Amino acid sequence: MFCRNQQSRLTVARGSALEMEIRRGRCRLSVLADCPQEPEMQRKLERELRLREGALKLLGACSRPEQALEAAKGLLLCNARVLAYMAELQRRKEAQVLRRTARRPSDAGPMDERLPCRGTVCISDLRIPLMWKDTEYFRNKGELHRCAVFCLLQLGAEIHDTPMVLVDRTLTDICFESPVLFSEAGPDFELKVELYSAGLAGGGTQGSPPRKLATRLSTSLGRSSGKRVRAAMDGGPGSPPGNGGTGPLLLPAPNVPGPKFHLLAHAVLSLAEVQDGFRTHDLAIASSEESSCWVPLYGSMCCRLAAQPRCMATPVSTGFLRLQQQGSEAQGGTRLYCVLRGTNLLCYRGPDEAEAGLEPALTIAINKETRIRSTEREGRGQPHGMAVTNRYGGEEVTHTLVAESRAEAQRWMEAFWQHFYDMSQWKQCCEELMRIEVPPPRRPPAMLPRQGSLYHEMAIDPSDDIEAVTDILTRRAGGREPGPPPWLLLF
Repeated sequence: MFCRNQQSRLTVARGSALEMEIRRGRCRLSVLADCPQEPEMQRKLERELRLREGALKLLGACSRPEQALEAAKGLLLCNARVLAYMAELQRRKEAQVLRRTARRPSDAGPMDERLPCRGTVCISDLRIPLMWKDTEYFRNKGELHRCAVFCLLQLGAEIHDTPMVLVDRTLTDICFESPVLFSEAGPDFELKVELYSAGLAGGGTQGSPPRKLATRLSTSLGRSSGKRVRAAMDGGPGSPPGNGGTGPLLLPAPNVPGPKFHLLAHAVLSLAEVQDGFRTHDLAIASSEESSCWVPLYGSMCCRLAAQPRCMATPVSTGFLRLQQQGSEAQGGTRLYCVLRGTNLLCYRGPDEAEAGLEPALTIAINKETRIRSTEREGRGQPHGMAVTNRYGGEEVTHTLVAESRAEAQRWMEAFWQHFYDMSQWKQCCEELMRIEVPPPRRPPAMLPRQGSLYHEMAIDPSDDIEAVTDILTRRAGGREPGPPPWLLLF
């Protein structure tokens, strides 16, 4: 069931999609070897390869335009995730080789293995302005050009996408308002924003010929002949017997494998662009006006890019410390339960107050200007403490915190140094806690407008009562209340 490569000690399921890709030469076995998290990445690769095979089959069997667009989009996402996973495996393998090389006795000097904490990056309210010509937007002239557009967002090996939007000359902005979260980002992150577009054949609504074409044919062929042609195209009662009068005259569809998305523009956002508010960023245009997927972009985009390091959102260290009064040499002081989180050291009277979210008894600022030094003294019975110094205005204020043991004091000092290192790496994200929006549940795609009847417009939840149906019928009737039935007057 499984085959093992003796040289790389890698187990690959026999007959799986990953093994087929390795045999075809599209995936190198050496990239998957000697990786610390190889089973997890192998499962992800296997899943994406199977999804790609399914998207290819679905793309060839689609009969509706919206289905073909979703299949083409899924195929592009699968290819992007496969490439991202392969690049992540290669990066992990190179990092492992560097760690092995650094452990050799010939290497001199200790390595700084301190790593910054991870964080959550959120991009939301993405707006891309369009720049239509005056004759297209104001005078509504020229051929109606429509495209299906979506954004691919990639941070490391994590890839997300936005819903598809139909773009024509009636739109002034492409809007993707739903927030997208990346939960495993480092301070050196690079968020790639790629805008993809696919041209829609025909420009008008899918499934029936445009009404403008029918009007032109009816006027150019004459009154009687044009009337019959227009009735045949509209599927009315005057259609010819060959069509049966039951549907529109369908023209043979062109033999096209399916829609293809092309890169329209892209941008790369990093920690320097993070701001708790809206900001404009430049877009690099990657398509030309002659392309069928062309959309007249203004060359910029506006979005809200926020980041929340874990040191700002979750406690870094907790435990009991004694607050020693200034000038006191005796071991004692007020015993407080301290929580190091964000830019403050919160001191409570007990753990219950901290869990309940009550107001702390004392708050000590911890920021880039804070100085911390150890006040450890030698000898038995002497406390092991830390002096936290802040400047308020023109005066320095020092709080002396005493730990219960030497090991506890070392643990707190290490937590402070790690916290300062995280703040120096995340920079402006540690000045105040930025708001991270929670994305709403993803709705099923509704690409093209449907001709809905009254039954389809009455989207009634099963939990609703019959009064909801009455209200909808009243609104459809122009505000007239439905009267009692005629047979009720007989009683």
